[in-house]
Amino acid sequence: MKKVITLVLVCLVLASCGTSKVVKESRKTLKGYWNLDNINYNNATGIYDVTLFGDASSECFVGSTWRFIPNNNFGNYEINGSKCSDGQRFFVWSIPDQQEGSTSYDILLKPTDSKMKSTMNNAGFRLNINYLSENQLTFTQTVQVDGKPFTIVMNFSKISE
Repeated sequence: MKKVITLVLVCLVLASCGTSKVVKESRKTLKGYWNLDNINYNNATGIYDVTLFGDASSECFVGSTWRFIPNNNFGNYEINGSKCSDGQRFFVWSIPDQQEGSTSYDILLKPTDSKMKSTMNNAGFRLNINYLSENQLTFTQTVQVDGKPFTIVMNFSKISE
């Protein structure tokens, strides 16, 4: 009887430590290819020179193709443009469990090479997933500009699974 109780308790502990349902569903929904349709600055007026992910200007990212692979948390994006440094970039991604009662959640992107080795000394970027459906995705990133919050909004549409 003690073995049965111990087994039940172990199963309950393991189940409670597992990934939340929101994270599991998000990983499943993110799977596939996405197009970065547009980038805006949360209705801020003016012209901004924004470099995303320490890589390229936001202008170069518009039209880029992104791929999320949930079984190994690897992904990539490809930039094409006459004034841009073309090519494929790689990253490892994860979705941390959301806090109890939280209505939003984040995705972490860590730039890597094609062999999943960090290119930024294990540093990365935290983006908020504002909207995710089967066909649409919106990331936001809030940074500080002149001591005030400045929000970058990236809108994607799904290309294929």
